[in-house]
Amino acid sequence: MGGKLTYQQAGVDTRRAAALVGDIRSHVARTQNRRKLSGAFGLFAAAYDLSEYREPVIVTGCDGVGTKLELLLEHDLLEIAGKDLVAMSVNDILTTGGDPLMFLDYIGIAALDESRITRLIGGMADYLESCDCILAGGETAEMPGIVPEGVIELSGFCIGCSEKSDLIDPTTIAVGDVLVGYASDSIHANGWSLVRRVLREHPGEVEEAELLAWLQPTRLYHDVVAGLRQAGVKPRAMAHITGGGLPENLERLFRGCGADLVIPEWKLPGIQKLYRHVDAEDRFHTFNMGIGWVAIVAPEDAAAACAAGPGGVVLGQMVPEEGVRVKVAGE
Repeated sequence: MGGKLTYQQAGVDTRRAAALVGDIRSHVARTQNRRKLSGAFGLFAAAYDLSEYREPVIVTGCDGVGTKLELLLEHDLLEIAGKDLVAMSVNDILTTGGDPLMFLDYIGIAALDESRITRLIGGMADYLESCDCILAGGETAEMPGIVPEGVIELSGFCIGCSEKSDLIDPTTIAVGDVLVGYASDSIHANGWSLVRRVLREHPGEVEEAELLAWLQPTRLYHDVVAGLRQAGVKPRAMAHITGGGLPENLERLFRGCGADLVIPEWKLPGIQKLYRHVDAEDRFHTFNMGIGWVAIVAPEDAAAACAAGPGGVVLGQMVPEEGVRVKVAGE
């Protein structure tokens, strides 16, 4: 009869995991500059005091990084993976008119790797600090035999809040309203299953510098939302352009009308090499095409909306015909 086993011998080290919580406290602390948890970090659940809101409405969202994660791990871009994870959920919260208050992460890994996990959380904290959202906690799961060696699973969860009167109401969209788009910083975290297939089938065609440009993190659009508020503009609706591209992310917002859009040429390095191998129509339903955020505003607010954040440009207006039709300027 062999000796009795420990949890550590089975591949899970709870003591190292507990020590890691202490190691990441500095990252957690910098996400609590303006907002604070009601209670200490490291308890079983996080609490936030909503008493500053008169009529608080909770808004929630969750997302991941998708198959972009494979290339981020391959190129050792763990901080970008952390930023992507935050942006994919926080941006969704922002579309409601809500403030992102607390973020939680799930990290699944074969065996604890303090350095890699700390770098991931460092990237999360960079973005969370910039938009005053607290890293409220999370789960690091050691799963030997379930998660393959070298692979990391990531999920993010954001909790936000809005005054009831400040919630965005897409039912107010009307024909004649203007769609203002804001530039993306890269392909962001959608469409990578198609990108990866193109890279696999056409090796060497995309230069390393071009691929690194494609892998830049998803842009956070809190600056645009803040700019709209400062200008006194309340959008009819806002959209984070993720999977499905401009048509599918915008069509969910309105009924009984549609939009005709003309978007600027995407200047992302090497993007024409990707287009070469992608169906001309499907690209609009797969990639953000250089526009990562759209605000739908009253015509009189269009100029102020364009000035609310970098890359602001009028894309078109709402029309009676249903559906979203997109074309690139000059094509």
